Amino acid sequence: MIGELEEPAPREISFCINPNQTISVNTLSYKTQSATKESAQKEWLVVDAEGQRLGRLCSVVAKILRGKYKPCFTPHADCGDNVIIINADKIELTGNKWDTPSYLTFSGYPGGQRTFSPRDFQNKSSRKLFEKVLKGMLPKNKLGAELLTHVRVFDGPDHTMEGVQPRKIDINTLK
Repeated sequence: MIGELEEPAPREISFCINPNQTISVNTLSYKTQSATKESAQKEWLVVDAEGQRLGRLCSVVAKILRGKYKPCFTPHADCGDNVIIINADKIELTGNKWDTPSYLTFSGYPGGQRTFSPRDFQNKSSRKLFEKVLKGMLPKNKLGAELLTHVRVFDGPDHTMEGVQPRKIDINTLK
């Protein structure tokens, strides 16, 4: 009839991989699946920081926190894993970077500007140094602040997170 619209029939596309095999794909059946916070498969990972460079280690940890190593990566959702960093006191910096770079903080009062070096952060707590570096590598919004809470940093080889049954990974195998 005139004026009524018919529903389009799914188009069949056939292509050949092997000469003896033909595959047909229904083009209307594929839809992009976005991961949500509820559907993300999160796990706990242990990373050993002994002998690793600080920036290179933190860039890989930031990718793990975002979930970029997973096939279901969604930029606006928390779909990454939780990370436990052990031996954080044995991290390395090359050259004179323990004393040369300075981080500025300002309290808002006259004369309230303070400078800190990575050595100052390390002397206070290794957690503060890792948080400062990781915060610069994560998104600058609510998602980045939430992802930063998924990191636990411990100075020695032992950690208190055995209850979550973490899986140890070799950070050198990831890019």
